[in-house]
Amino acid sequence: MQYTRLGSSGLTISRVALGCMSFGDPDSGFATWVLDEEQSAPFFRQAVELGITFWDTANVYSKGVSEEVVGRAIDEFASRDQIVLATKVFFPMHAGPGGSGLSRKAIMEQVDASLRRLGTDYIDLLQIHRFDPSVPVEETMEALHDVVKAGKARYLGASAMHAWQFAKMQHAATIHGWTRFVSMQDQYSLLYREEEREMFGLLADQGVGSIPYSPLAKGRVARPFGDKTSARSQNDPVGTAHFADPDAEKPVIDAVERIAADRGVPMAHIALAWVLANPVVSAPIVGATAPHHLSDASAAVDLTLTDAEIDQLGAHYVVRPPAGY
Repeated sequence: MQYTRLGSSGLTISRVALGCMSFGDPDSGFATWVLDEEQSAPFFRQAVELGITFWDTANVYSKGVSEEVVGRAIDEFASRDQIVLATKVFFPMHAGPGGSGLSRKAIMEQVDASLRRLGTDYIDLLQIHRFDPSVPVEETMEALHDVVKAGKARYLGASAMHAWQFAKMQHAATIHGWTRFVSMQDQYSLLYREEEREMFGLLADQGVGSIPYSPLAKGRVARPFGDKTSARSQNDPVGTAHFADPDAEKPVIDAVERIAADRGVPMAHIALAWVLANPVVSAPIVGATAPHHLSDASAAVDLTLTDAEIDQLGAHYVVRPPAGY
């Protein structure tokens, strides 16, 4: 495994992140394809063996169970100082004023709840899961700064918002001397490249690292077009909402398949290598539900695409409106 700095910060992370939305409780009402704790254990062990020590979860995943599973996995398979632990706050955890959003009350309450579930006294990377238009950015950024100053979080990150929203929050932090964001968790893959226009220029200018989610477009660029053999691909309303244009997707997926066949490697290697080639990307987040997912991701780190291959992969992309905010 290779390692890098997260943006221009001093935080060292593995070049691939383990996405932990896949681990928790399939009966929680969050997602039926989620693996339970016993099924998840081999993936945490494999991640440590491969050197994938950047683990990303969120309070809302499996309604808190994912954080509990991740916390116990750190104790069983690693040590706390070995893992760069990331979680998120924003989406509803319960009814009432502190149950969701980015108010001071919600941030303080939900950070403490995450720490209890994770079984730790600090979070390496605390991320806001979305922009909250109902709360002044100054209130949010000061509260996040206070969390850092209290020692409950080491670094701050953001996720899935318009560039103007992110710029507004960074500016508020700058003028008040508060802690700035060092990362942006945005959607980015061969089938969704809108962050190249919406966000990446700002990230490069600000020294913020991109840690893309869905780098394989919910698995669509990791298997031939039309293949829906995984449990998630058969029951993933989020993926269906984001990727529902077969005429636009097929030429891109076919290009991945051709290059993978020429190279004699799995399609996932090619698709992830393409994401990793973007200089703004610090580490794509890979959700694993099959043993080969993490080994594919690890192998992709060492694969360098040629300029001709990159041109072929990008030739058929169809511009679309930004989504997921």
